[in-house]
Amino acid sequence: MTLENEIKELIIKSLELEDIIPSQIKDEEPLFNEGLGLDSIDALELGMALKKKYNVTLSSEKEENAQYFYSVKTIADFIRSSAGE
Repeated sequence: MTLENEIKELIIKSLELEDIIPSQIKDEEPLFNEGLGLDSIDALELGMALKKKYNVTLSSEKEENAQYFYSVKTIADFIRSSAGE
């Protein structure tokens, strides 16, 4: 399984999105607002789930986190770059 698919499953499980399957979430589609429609509470829950599963440290800078959480692809890139540090 690819990292992107793991992230999609984590999004669905941690946010309890019962009506969505991983293949419905596009790698480069925005997760917030017009895309998947997640909100700031979802971002916090997703951040905690990512930290727990991948041991990544999120920035205290809101803008920086917004870039990481833009899409499944940007989250995967962030995890890969964090693992390389």
